[in-house]
Parts: sequence; structure tokens; C-alpha cells
Amino acid sequence: MTRRTFLGSAMGAAASAQPDRTRRPNIVFVSVDDMNDWVGCLRGYPGVQTPNIDRLARRGVLFANAHCASPLCNPSRTALLTGRRPSTTGIYNNDQFWRPNLPGVVTIPQYFKQNGYTVAGAGKVFHHTAGCNPPDQWDEFQLQVFDDPWYRRDEWYPWNKRIPNPLGHPYNGLKNFQGEFDWGVLPKEASEYGDQKAVDYGQRFLARKHEKPFFLAVGLWHPHIPMFSPRQYYDLYPESKVKLPEIRADDLNDIPAVGREFAAFRRSEHERIVKEGKWKDAVRSYLAAISFADAMVGALVRTVEQSAYGSNTVLVFWSDNGWHLGEKQHWHKSTLWQRSTHVPLIISAPGMRGAGKARNQPVNLLDLYPTLVELCGLPGPKDLDGESLAPLLRDPAARRNPTVSTYLPNNHAVRNERWRYIRYSDGGEELYDCVKDPNEFTNLAGMPEHAGLKRDLAQWMPKASAASKPERDAFDFDFATYTFKPKRAQ
Repeated sequence: MTRRTFLGSAMGAAASAQPDRTRRPNIVFVSVDDMNDWVGCLRGYPGVQTPNIDRLARRGVLFANAHCASPLCNPSRTALLTGRRPSTTGIYNNDQFWRPNLPGVVTIPQYFKQNGYTVAGAGKVFHHTAGCNPPDQWDEFQLQVFDDPWYRRDEWYPWNKRIPNPLGHPYNGLKNFQGEFDWGVLPKEASEYGDQKAVDYGQRFLARKHEKPFFLAVGLWHPHIPMFSPRQYYDLYPESKVKLPEIRADDLNDIPAVGREFAAFRRSEHERIVKEGKWKDAVRSYLAAISFADAMVGALVRTVEQSAYGSNTVLVFWSDNGWHLGEKQHWHKSTLWQRSTHVPLIISAPGMRGAGKARNQPVNLLDLYPTLVELCGLPGPKDLDGESLAPLLRDPAARRNPTVSTYLPNNHAVRNERWRYIRYSDGGEELYDCVKDPNEFTNLAGMPEHAGLKRDLAQWMPKASAASKPERDAFDFDFATYTFKPKRAQ
């Protein structure tokens, strides 16, 4: 079967049919962490150097208007990997285990494992704390290797060998440093960084002979904090040429109370960075981490292309959420603005049409589960919240409905090709014309002429939000057996 015809025939397979396993495509599922739209093909930052991601966008399909289901690591990854919105599952924050709260859910790797695939992974695919990556999801898995083992709490990262704080820590030179918000160059070779270990695993896996189709997930930590990168990636961005994000002093004046509350989360870190004159240095470190991640993505993609599996492999590249670098006086994610929800998403699949032509229709990371199922001609689960992207791989002009991002219960942002409408749990609203106002400086929600537009966009919001599921401290978790027991009420 040729590359030209594969996609159409796989999509045309009857749901009840089991295609010839020798003809099923493999899947290589590559993710980065906290990478916003500061990549060349998305034009989020002038001068960013991401040649490998940009090349992948040219050989595949860039979804230029892609958004996460939730702008925070655990709820975003849980939504993507289960195919269910936070408002469906009740998984809204980083302190919740998905397995004991969603015991019957079949995740993407588990689904492919059940359907005859060899399923393997390395790095951060599910959320990175212990309890979020059950070993029964995989045939084999290499756990995250941390670049800051001195920081990791023993009960959250029991496989990590904790060491004393190294000399020179913190590497960013901030005074009164606390936590993982560090950046700089570590005193070791690029080959010794944790993400490179995940890429090494992926390359070894691809060099092996596989009798069955495979699903390989490689999760990179970069550019998540701590933003440690080898020197050569810092050298790409001389500090004198680093540009700070465009901001306005009065940017929060027209924001509702809940939106201001989200923006204020961990604001002390932004204020400290600015006060100590480290803002440009931190932005530079984020750029360096993006370029380091780009190099590792490129190495993995080239390995796929040069392997025995290159012509029959679906390659997916995604980031779990965006990242603020001082916009709206905020660092981190955890907001419902463009900077926090907009993410890179690229798919390269055998037989797709319109390669290199970006799709500007709104899509969501939730859509990956049904997309992969359809591309592989497998019987689709019936209770997923996403919508397959396969029609857009066939037809660049295919129509799409608006997409939704959720942060904590009853806070939603709806995005179509032009507008972003946010409604918070207390009824506060924001509306932005993302074409005329890409920085979302001017909230138009109070203008009477937009009442109909808001109603149209609001209809895509979940009609109800599930109550937040119990957090990790409600369970006794044993890492050795990977079992969870509810704690008795005191």
C-alpha cells in the first residue's frame, strides 16, 4: 500500500473490522512541556530558532490554532491521554491522581496495548509525580531523569536519587531562592541531560526489530522549569538582542476578579525577577530551552525517518500547555488567555494531503485520541470528548467547531478562528478579537454589540462541570505495588 493511499484506506476501514496488522501504522508521540507558541512556524517570538520543529511543520500538518484542554500539566495530560475534559473527569489540578479517581478509563497507551500494539515510553508523558504513570499502561517505560535531583521530594519521586544542593545553586543568581524556578547552564555535557536520556531510549527502541505495530511516546521536560540548557543554546540568543514580551501597565484593569486572581498566582516570582534585573535573562533561558528541545525533537524525527518504520509511522508533536513570561504580570501557566492555552501541535501521517499548509481552524489536544484511533483503522471508543482531526488531514478547508479550555471548575475559554470568549465561575467575562488584538489587551465583553457573539460562543462551553475529585492526600499510595487505598475519614 503506498503512502499516497494509506490514510484514506485506513480512515475508510469499518469500525468493526480489524485491519491487517502488518499494515497498521506505528505511532511516535513526542511531547514537550510548557512550550507556548514561541516557535518559528507559529511566529510567537521573532528570531526564535526552532529549525527542526519548523521542518516537521513543513513535512506534516501544523495546527496553528491548537489549544490545551486545561492550562496546567496534570489536567492537560490527563485530558489528552483519557480523551475526556476536566469538566467530565473532575481532574482539575496537579494534586490529583487520575487512576483511583477514574478506575474504568482506558487511556491512549492502554487502548493501543489492548489492540495489539507494543506500547513503550520514556520521560514525562503522564504527569511526572509518582502515582500518575501506572506501569500497566506500558509494555516498557523509562522513568523521567531529572536535571535537578537535589530538588525532588522523595515521596513524589521515589525512583530519583536525591543529592545535596550543588555548588553554584541557584544557577540563576536570584537572591533568597526557593523551589524549582531556576535556570542556567549545568556543568555537564548535553548528552547527560535528562531529556537526552529519553531521546536515547526512543532511538534505541526505533533501532530494534518490531514484529507488531508500536506506539512510542517520548516526553521531553524542556522548556519547563528549571530551565537548564547547554551553553550552545544560550549562545543562540545574545542578551542584547533578547526582546521582552509586549506588556501594558493597565492590562489587568478590565479583567474580572477571577481572572485577576489567576494572574496573581505566584506573582511574587515575577516581581522578584523584575526587581533583581533578571527578566531578560529568564526570557533568554526560556528561548535556550526551546531551542534545546527543538534539537532533541529533530534528532528523534530524523531517527524515525531513517528507520525501517519511517514510511508507515504517524508522528505527533505536541506541548501540554503554554507559558507566560510576564504578560499580564504573570509567570507560569494556569490562566485562560492565549499565552497559556495556545500550543504547538503537528501531525505527520502517511498519505495526508496539504502537507506544509497550516490549518487555522480551532482544535484541541483532546482531539488526538480519536484522531489516532481513526488513523489506525481501529474501533473507536464511544465516550471521548474530542473530535478526530482526520478530516483536516484530508482537507485543509474542513470546517471545525470552536474549542474549549478549562481551568478549575466552571471557568472556560472558547476559541474560534477569530475570537476568544472567557466566562468565569462568578459570571465574569472577557472577549478578545485575536486578529486585531493578539496580545488580548482590550476586553470587549461589555460592549452591547457583541452580546450575540458571546451567546454563540457560550453554547460550546460544558453545560456542567464535574465536582473536583479527591486529591492525592485522600489516598495511601504504595509505589512498589502501584496501589491506592482511600484513607479512612478521621
